[in-house]
Amino acid sequence: MGDVIHYNGRMAAHDDRLPTLHEQLASVPQLPGVYLWKGADGQVLYVGKARQLRSRMRQYTTLTDSRAMVPRLMEQAARFDYLVTESEHESLVLEKNLINQYSPPFNVDFKDDKSYPFIALTLGDTFPAIKYTREKPQPETRYFGPYTDARAARTMIEVARRVVPICQTSCVEWKRLKRRLALDAEASGDKPCFDYHVGLGPGPCVGACTPERYAEHVEQVVRFLTGHRRGFMRAIEDEMLASSSELDFERAARSKARLETIRSLQDRQHVQLAPSLNADVIGFHREETIAGVQVFVVREGIVLISNEFVLDKGLDVSDDDLIDTFLLRYYEQATDIPRELVLAALPEDAAVLEEWLTDKLASRHGAKVRLGVPKRGERHELLELAQRNARHTLNRYKVRTRYDDERTNLALLQLESALALERAPLRIECFDISTIHGRHSVASMVVFIGGSPDTSQYRRFKVRLDTGEANDFAMMGEVLGRRYAPERMADERFGSRPDLLIVDGGKPQLTAALQQLSALGLDIPVAGLAKSDEELFVPWSDQGPIVLPSGSAALYLVKRIRDEAHRFAITFHRGLRGRAMTASVLDDVVGLGPKRKKLLLRHFSSLKRLREADVAAMAAVQGIPAVVAEEVWAVLHPEDDDILAEPHSEDDDILAEPHPEDDEALAASHLEDDDILVVPYPEEV
Repeated sequence: MGDVIHYNGRMAAHDDRLPTLHEQLASVPQLPGVYLWKGADGQVLYVGKARQLRSRMRQYTTLTDSRAMVPRLMEQAARFDYLVTESEHESLVLEKNLINQYSPPFNVDFKDDKSYPFIALTLGDTFPAIKYTREKPQPETRYFGPYTDARAARTMIEVARRVVPICQTSCVEWKRLKRRLALDAEASGDKPCFDYHVGLGPGPCVGACTPERYAEHVEQVVRFLTGHRRGFMRAIEDEMLASSSELDFERAARSKARLETIRSLQDRQHVQLAPSLNADVIGFHREETIAGVQVFVVREGIVLISNEFVLDKGLDVSDDDLIDTFLLRYYEQATDIPRELVLAALPEDAAVLEEWLTDKLASRHGAKVRLGVPKRGERHELLELAQRNARHTLNRYKVRTRYDDERTNLALLQLESALALERAPLRIECFDISTIHGRHSVASMVVFIGGSPDTSQYRRFKVRLDTGEANDFAMMGEVLGRRYAPERMADERFGSRPDLLIVDGGKPQLTAALQQLSALGLDIPVAGLAKSDEELFVPWSDQGPIVLPSGSAALYLVKRIRDEAHRFAITFHRGLRGRAMTASVLDDVVGLGPKRKKLLLRHFSSLKRLREADVAAMAAVQGIPAVVAEEVWAVLHPEDDDILAEPHSEDDDILAEPHPEDDEALAASHLEDDDILVVPYPEEV
């Protein structure tokens, strides 16, 4: 037996050829567990879980996993480790712990991985106090949160103390009381604290509140902070009525003030929800390598907390991984587990997550946590609101960190290097063709200046070429010939010469562009973008297309430009096709306007009956002159059956400019609040 070497924590005999990763997987069991892909230097690149380890890991080595980050991961992976668990539930917890330990670059992580604030009650003290804290969990302390807004957490403490008087840990007299109790000295002191004077503290420091009465205050604070307020409010109302009947109006006034404080919190909520709704509603919004998350903590129909997060989603991880990892990270810290989670989509291992959350809930009544995707109703409306707020969360982060500027500059530099350009492509023009079997063919031209769309310079073309079939090659040549003709290059409406020309398509479209530019005597850098694999074809490369790295800023910019050109072309194409479908033969009748056409169609009910009528019957319709009736009859009964094609406008040489009323999706990309439009790109017709 030769030398012995280690493979991923296992022993293997040495031979002349080291086994590949795929071959090593033969020894991995078909059991639940966690796997770790590692680089040559031993760095953990990715941590995942699996119901069957060998099958799941083979999807990586055979590249049958469709996630965009997998090919790049496998380029860097040189080895792997795995850990077998007893169940999927155990693998879920182990995966979470390993991600926390190693922070792998291909796993999702919080963009700002700081500790979040909590509200805490020191239940281990004789007189527990409330505090705002970021501390690690301490024994005999109950935590409420997390809160992503520190101000909201501090405000909640102030409101809670106005509703139910309780000591706070920052109070000097409370600290002295705690020291006296620890030394078995006299509990009550001589000096009351300031909070006792203003009604925020019950006064245990001067013996004004017994431990038993104080314990009732603590229980009420817990109920208030956990959102169980209906029964709490009924108890305060009963207390107020009892005080009034006993003529203790001062105490009744304090109870009334507490009720008004709680009701003021409810009045601030503009969304009306059913009192029985208890759920966490989680909205996601993704853009490039980051994602915004909004969590509405809803208890008894009231949104108690609105938490927001920004995630570094890793390198093109799937939506499933994004949701799965966030739920694990968030509910690892959360102290209040709801019975229902409302999401836009369920992760693949939803059942395992429900089991894990149910264990954390630890309900005495055996309640279970379920994940749901609402299709309608108040849950659906609240989910849409959470998703909109997630988008705004991401926008605020991008503005605060200048994320867009940095990514755009990086993308332009990466394109300059990848395409061997003489300078960064500050002006990029992209063309796309949209047609149905050669009919209603149109083209779009979108312009990006400094990496951002300049909608004022977008142009749309009606393709004149009548091929009778879809011929993108010829159509692209025609459109580019019109765009880059000398008179157009000199036209101020079309801006300056582009630094980069992108045509949507592969080699055929690139060839058409090169031929047309050569005929015009222009030397403009051009690339053809293939739809399938986001490959860039360039004329100077003999080694095949250029593939931009997955997750790179340049790739996202190119995809964004291509999608915008596609969307713009589709919008114009649908408009022309719609107008053609609604066109009528009566439109060609001289003297027949919309009102007279409506009179005829209303009288005869259909175009078929109108065609069967004679001139006298048409002229008998009130509002239709005899000369117009004769013209209608002549148009409906031509001497031959040829259908006249709609003539080309003389202005077809002037490219159609975009109009906001035709395409509301051209709204600026930096609108504020709810004016921000998220327009889905329609699929290619």
